[in-house]
Amino acid sequence: MKFSVATNFQSDLLPALEGYPVAELFGKLPSDSVGGGRASFMLTPLSKARFRAHVQDAARRGIGFNYLLNPACMDNREFIRKGQAELERLLGFVEECGVTSVTVSLPFLLPIIKQRHPRLKVRVGVYARVDCVAKAKFWEDLGADCITLESIAVNRDFAMLRSIRQAVGLELQLIANSNCLIFCPLSGQHMVNLSHASQQGHASRGFMIDYCALKCSALKLADPSHYLRSEFIRPEDLKAYTDLGFSSFKILERGAPTEVLARRVRAYAEGRFDGNLLDLIQPYGYKTGSPKGGSLLDLRRFAKFFFRPLAVRQTGLLRLKRLAEKRGLVAGLTWDPVYIDNRLLDGFLEGMREIDCRSSDCSRCGYCERWTREAVRVDEQYRQELLQLYQDAFNDMYSGALWGMAARRGA
Repeated sequence: MKFSVATNFQSDLLPALEGYPVAELFGKLPSDSVGGGRASFMLTPLSKARFRAHVQDAARRGIGFNYLLNPACMDNREFIRKGQAELERLLGFVEECGVTSVTVSLPFLLPIIKQRHPRLKVRVGVYARVDCVAKAKFWEDLGADCITLESIAVNRDFAMLRSIRQAVGLELQLIANSNCLIFCPLSGQHMVNLSHASQQGHASRGFMIDYCALKCSALKLADPSHYLRSEFIRPEDLKAYTDLGFSSFKILERGAPTEVLARRVRAYAEGRFDGNLLDLIQPYGYKTGSPKGGSLLDLRRFAKFFFRPLAVRQTGLLRLKRLAEKRGLVAGLTWDPVYIDNRLLDGFLEGMREIDCRSSDCSRCGYCERWTREAVRVDEQYRQELLQLYQDAFNDMYSGALWGMAARRGA
């Protein structure tokens, strides 16, 4: 078993990962000409010199580095001369730094990299949405070295996982600790939004309101059974996947502080975790304030990306800031308003094997809802207050008030 672990580019990360089966780190510059799977404001500022030093430090420890060239959309820049020149400069830079592999999600990029930079291994990212045999074989035939399967569609579909594993010979990877909605209807928009929010020269200049993440969180609070319908893999359940022939697992999140990343790697390496499962799977809202270079969105970064003339009304952004503070994105949370007792989920996955989630109506099935009543605790006052903040924020967006537009009524 081996892990591909998100890097926060902090100097204490690599020492904290010693002794665990970490084969590679993955990450990228906060913004580049291609873009990637996280908005720039989610990531710690990083110079090219610091990036190079981090990659080389990993190499000295026998750990590879996977640079993410994984946007869901490049705004058609890949088809113009300027875009191709920028892509080539970026590939030259990452190879010169000692990067061992790159991740792509656009089919057009894979043969380009294979032909121009054959030393680099090419991995296929989750934004390629590989969730069936036909897609996996397409990428294998294109020359991919590894595919990260679309977790929202296949992590709980053991028949499909078995079929894909038997159909292709290349490395297959699963995301262990994501908590997106299963079969998420927001994922397509979210992938494109995030991609453009990290592209240098894009008209948005890194500005993005993460509507999809807000909507996802609101849905979970409104119906807490969504927390368990999510596609996470518990450390205790890794064996169910290794038995199918999967040995490579990806551990998120790039914005997390070192102590959180190390705790996650340790839990999956040991195959056991006692505590709140959200500590392993949620991307934000940790129970401490932002450490130096850590993950939480501090006020300076909030101001840099969000308080810009002509983007949105300042009054609307202050409302979003109050929502972010309540969620713990700016100041950090000191308690657990949502608690998923991981020990009470022993046996949960076994029952999922008998359910075809793709064709099931969750409201009629009720399996996750029953387990939610046993294992998930939500502070009701926090829940109601936050749901109201979400509703206010969505009303500002839908009516146009966030941008200073008067609502239009009637036809």
